[in-house]
Amino acid sequence: MPPNPADISLDQIDLSNMEFWAGPRDMREATFKLLRDTPELQHFEERVIEDSPFPPGAGYYALTRHEDIWAVSRNAKLFCSGQGSNIGDLPQEMSEFFGSMINMDDPKHYRLRSIVSKGFTPKEVAKVEAMVVDKAKLIVERIQEQFADKTCDFVEHVAAALPLEIICDMMGIPPEDYGQIFAWTNTILGIGDPDFVTSYNDLMTHSLEMFTYAQTLGESRRANPQDDITSAMMTAVVDGEELTPQEFGSFFILLVVAGNETTRNAISHGMKALTDFPEQRELLYGDFDTHAKTAMEEMVRWSTPVIHFRRTATEDTEINGFPVQAGDKIVMFYNSGNRDERVFNDPHRFDIARSMQPAQVGFGAGGAHFCLGANLARREMTMMFDEIHRSLPSLHITGEPAYLQSNFINGIKRLDCAWA
Repeated sequence: MPPNPADISLDQIDLSNMEFWAGPRDMREATFKLLRDTPELQHFEERVIEDSPFPPGAGYYALTRHEDIWAVSRNAKLFCSGQGSNIGDLPQEMSEFFGSMINMDDPKHYRLRSIVSKGFTPKEVAKVEAMVVDKAKLIVERIQEQFADKTCDFVEHVAAALPLEIICDMMGIPPEDYGQIFAWTNTILGIGDPDFVTSYNDLMTHSLEMFTYAQTLGESRRANPQDDITSAMMTAVVDGEELTPQEFGSFFILLVVAGNETTRNAISHGMKALTDFPEQRELLYGDFDTHAKTAMEEMVRWSTPVIHFRRTATEDTEINGFPVQAGDKIVMFYNSGNRDERVFNDPHRFDIARSMQPAQVGFGAGGAHFCLGANLARREMTMMFDEIHRSLPSLHITGEPAYLQSNFINGIKRLDCAWA
């Protein structure tokens, strides 16, 4: 249902207040509609993060329109990532530790992306295709065998299982470590949600554990290469340079966390949407091959798993006529861009046949930092829903989602489902 922003005023909006993100979703949609319809960019103060040793920054401008998000994303020289891609400021070393190349600018970003992209060439992704099909089939068979009452948590047993097992297999992580990887990813992206992170110290402890695990894996593959993308990245040479174990450790955190969390949330939101919009489910299941491509794009638009990323202006400039100064933080709210009425007809309607142009911004909006794993995510989603529609078409969501308390990830922690 389209939001009604009539009862909201600009001076009531505080995008830095976590109560806003934990509040009613229709109010969130109404708030962003008001921001999209306001010509001037709105500035918001930052808040202290509990237990964090870092003070709040000077605030940020919220970018909410599709056109503006697209323009800033594609101008990495004028709007840089090297000063941080999240709202809060961190020392550069820590920023790169958590974000790897998404918190870098050229030439460092180009060098690192050139090396790690060796693991995501069409040849490498093609090798994964059969694995994705087999994993999706195994997951659907497994829930039917394990749950005699024909009910389970869709997130844990379906949506999370596929990307987790795929990325672990691609990286050469043994099955006995899947559970630990899953727990680490929940912790790193669960800050602010008491189900996952109780303190800033816990976040740092678990992140360092994951980093150490990655370094050990990377060093092992450099010494003894195997048929996995860890080996492909650790043995790749670009302009005479290799990936250091430290660089691989940081990229490992980015890849495993992003490769798990974002895809699982797109699948979870997608299944909820197919349940809420049965006519769209019938359309997709009635002719899957015809509608699969646009359906997956619509699920990403609808869910927008990553809510925002930040850029920093490198010089005085303007965004759609609004002046910004060098050093200003610009936060691109992808969730709002994907609901922009200026580019998407009836954006609050889930429509699997929606045109793919203009493009949704759930994987970013082009430019140097466009999601490296976007095509892999699309294939994982496609194969998962293909297997569900073939083998378990009665599967549907039976309750309301337990949403992650976050202003960064549009996550679903638990989602009950059932089948006949």
